[in-house]
Amino acid sequence: MCGITGFCSFEQDYTVPRWGQALERMKNTLAHRGPDGEGTFLSTHCGLAHRRLAVIDPENGAQPMYSGDCVLVYNGELYNTPDLRRELERRGHTFRTHADTEVVLEAWLEYGTAVGEHLEGIYAFAVWNKRTETLFCCRDRFGVKPFFYTVQDGSFVFASEVKALFACPGIVPKADEDTWREVLGVCPARTPGTGVFQNIQELRPAHQLILDREGLRIERYWNVESREHGENYEDTVAHLRALLTGAIQRQLVSDVPLCTLLSGGLDSSIITAVAAQTYREQGLPPLETYSFDYTDNKKYFKASSFQPDADWPWVERMREEFGTRHRVLTCDQQTLVDLLEDAMRAKDFPGMADCDSSLLYFCREIHKRHIVAISGECSDEIFGGYPWFHRPDMLAADTFPWCMDLSVRTRVLKPELVKRLALEEAVHERYQSSLAETPRLEGESPEDARRREIGWLNLTWFMTNLLDRKDRISMATGLEIRVPFCDHHLVEYVWNIPWEMKSRGGVRKQVLRDAAKGILPEDVRNRPKSPYPKTHNPLFEQLARQALLDILADKNAPIHAVVDEDGLKNGLLKNSGDYGQAWFGQLMAGPQMIAYLIQLNQWMERYGVSV
Repeated sequence: MCGITGFCSFEQDYTVPRWGQALERMKNTLAHRGPDGEGTFLSTHCGLAHRRLAVIDPENGAQPMYSGDCVLVYNGELYNTPDLRRELERRGHTFRTHADTEVVLEAWLEYGTAVGEHLEGIYAFAVWNKRTETLFCCRDRFGVKPFFYTVQDGSFVFASEVKALFACPGIVPKADEDTWREVLGVCPARTPGTGVFQNIQELRPAHQLILDREGLRIERYWNVESREHGENYEDTVAHLRALLTGAIQRQLVSDVPLCTLLSGGLDSSIITAVAAQTYREQGLPPLETYSFDYTDNKKYFKASSFQPDADWPWVERMREEFGTRHRVLTCDQQTLVDLLEDAMRAKDFPGMADCDSSLLYFCREIHKRHIVAISGECSDEIFGGYPWFHRPDMLAADTFPWCMDLSVRTRVLKPELVKRLALEEAVHERYQSSLAETPRLEGESPEDARRREIGWLNLTWFMTNLLDRKDRISMATGLEIRVPFCDHHLVEYVWNIPWEMKSRGGVRKQVLRDAAKGILPEDVRNRPKSPYPKTHNPLFEQLARQALLDILADKNAPIHAVVDEDGLKNGLLKNSGDYGQAWFGQLMAGPQMIAYLIQLNQWMERYGVSV
């Protein structure tokens, strides 16, 4: 994986020295994404820059890469490289490297604006055609790889991360009312296409952008299609098993050390089992695996409907079964608080609080030995594993089901600010707009149609948020994380599997469990769902509460303009425990709200934004 950035304008002359200096600054902000190499291209109307994390063909594949009249900067991993290379060779293309970067560039030369239809993987890239003076940008189908942009002072400016945009002359962090609606009403998710800051956008997943002298055009090149499912249950299970194992095996290709993240849950266990067996068949050393835990978690763990049992016995069960070289990474509570700001800086926005800071710590530890990891993200979104696919109250809620009651957020905010921003109305409008995009299937029952809506919201909001989190946090440490459950062939197929098959017999993800028969031990295969591991140690809450109190004691802290201090001190900061309902997803309850407010203050200070 890598970092890309650049600019394009038909009104500017980028050969003026200050633009070359600006391109260097933009590139350098992305050094964490690519510690293995760097390069720039600069012409009169276009500048491109690249930071490289070498995973495939480390000796070659330097960027920007040139072929004919075209120059490419690319961030990603292509999983159909061998097949696509052979097809391009049949069409007369020749290759100088084994890098997938060259395959993407030659595919662009062959297919032009239809190139995205031929790519299988995770990617964001830009190609400048010097002859036609056209800039083409493309992002993968689910937005695993980021692409932010803005148009200011006649220049189109893009980057893998927002921070690189702010290194460009004339682009500074600004906040408008929509910024605050995002940060206070929607975050840690983001409205598709928004970059939170004023005038900053994000190229949406499965979209491409064309800029030439006629203007800027954005179009979708792929989407899931709703259609009748024509297979019986047994054939569905077999088809699903083939798609899933194929996706996992394709993503094992790497010229640098690779590992899997193993929680002992269904999703990560399937990935680990297939990977371990593939390594064994190929005569490779045992697969290396990692699991996450927190200081004294065994002492404080309490089962709940969201987390019915602990991970560690299941991790040990998988280690014994598949003979992996396993390491348990343990994070202490002070580190969780200390890394909140680093996690916010990695994402450029406040995020999932200690879920982000813990992931940052774990990724730093993994990167000491590995460059590539494979993770089980996104299974619950496509197979319907979350409670909001099952609980009638959540299924019927006329809002985002992972944030059913906005008052859990608004009661810590200044009432006049909530009213001025019309937060309830703004969030509902975003919900309605997303529902309107749902690919419908004519003749579906109302219940199936509603689950399709919930599935669409999960693909375009909840899953995108988790993928953004995973990329930004992991790449802050120079670690690439791959997500086989985001294989688009798999998602296209699962999208149309009927609910009575996905949840056969009323069991969550039963079709996936049946597809794993013979791959996993029976007890692991039938284990109840368990989410990303969180700390159960009350010390985290105590440390976070004191940190927020220290912020509130500083009269110059910018968060004073946002929060209802009396309400905070008499409510959130006075009580202890999870305080009931989560305010985002399954894991974000009271302690995470405290940590989020800490990140919010750090974000306001870092970027100098105010209400």
